[in-house]
Amino acid sequence: METSSAHFLVEQLLVAFRFLYEFSYVWVTLLFVSIFFNTWLLYRKALFVKKQGWKLLEIKLPKEIRKSPQAMELVFTTMWQKASMSFKDTYIDGKIVPYYSLELVSIGGEVHFYIWTQNKMKDIVEAQIYAHYPTVEIYEVPDYTIPVVLDPTKMLMWGTHFKLNKPDPFPIKTYIDYELDKHATEKDQETVIDPMASMIEYLGSISRDEQVWIQILIRANRDYGLDAGHIIKKKNWIGGVDEEIAKVLKKYEIDPKKDPGKPPPPFTEEDKNLLKALNRSKSKYAFDTMMRAIYICQPGKFNGSRITGLLSSLRQYDDNVLNGFGVGLFTDFDYPWQDFMRMRRTQREKMMLDAYKRRGCFYGEYQYWAEKPFVLTTEELATIYHFPGGMVSTPTMGRIGSRKAEAPNNLPV
Repeated sequence: METSSAHFLVEQLLVAFRFLYEFSYVWVTLLFVSIFFNTWLLYRKALFVKKQGWKLLEIKLPKEIRKSPQAMELVFTTMWQKASMSFKDTYIDGKIVPYYSLELVSIGGEVHFYIWTQNKMKDIVEAQIYAHYPTVEIYEVPDYTIPVVLDPTKMLMWGTHFKLNKPDPFPIKTYIDYELDKHATEKDQETVIDPMASMIEYLGSISRDEQVWIQILIRANRDYGLDAGHIIKKKNWIGGVDEEIAKVLKKYEIDPKKDPGKPPPPFTEEDKNLLKALNRSKSKYAFDTMMRAIYICQPGKFNGSRITGLLSSLRQYDDNVLNGFGVGLFTDFDYPWQDFMRMRRTQREKMMLDAYKRRGCFYGEYQYWAEKPFVLTTEELATIYHFPGGMVSTPTMGRIGSRKAEAPNNLPV
């Protein structure tokens, strides 16, 4: 019996191999077409990105900002641009969906807010920030990452990517949950907690010999079809939100045949809040997002508590019912035998630093390297990156001394 079974299995394998051989001209052709297709698109997109030219903008804050994070949400809403593309745009010109990098940086304890953008989007970004934050000052500055070169004899480095703990449709805890949308007066600022306070305080505590870089790369979440370089259509995230809403509602459905006349059970408070959060997220613009962070120090000055502090400073966005941030790929390894003579860690550090400098994630050499992008709405982004008011008073956060009357009047709108 066993012999006949083995004989049957061998025959089936021979049939499969014969089929693959006889139709090899089909699948080999498809394989080469697919490889050529993807390689060509990567090349054209990388060339397009290189030609754009990029600017790093630093935003200097005044001593007082009486704006809720909703102002920053309006800025992000304007930055959401899906860029309609023709086949020529995609396959010949390599046109891409615009993307940006939002950066929170501490250099020796001095906290900086940066936005990295294409040359052609610079005026739009400046105009929108001035429109909602007229008292800030925006400067084009040199890239702070350029002087940093990985040399284990002169610096130590640790880096990580972040990911969501749950699927994309579940939102993190936002500024609306903290009721920051309802408070803007000086009196309110004395009692209301800004969730960014923990992050700013952490960055301000960094010593003179240390640096912490936090990078949030974003681009508009949209449908991707053949016109955008996807043979298999990739839909936006709304379908996933609808599925999660349907799962919650299904728990409260009553079969009229099995239980005629029985009223549906009341919603639990947990499910009420979940449905409210999902529906609110669904009404917002959404971005494909990637987050990474790097800690740098001089040899002999490595402080492990800085890593703990970095991870803890994101915990105020976590919600057990909704979502939160977790650690993705990081540069070191759990056990010594996983990394002989530190070769793998050094390689990861080089790639992490280079990817950060290039702002690489969506296109080019570091496309989807280490972690795939997740989705955050404008509301969620405005929660983790906005210009805090007087309630955040870290002395090392660079605020401008005088208050500006208004934004420059020569900015394009």
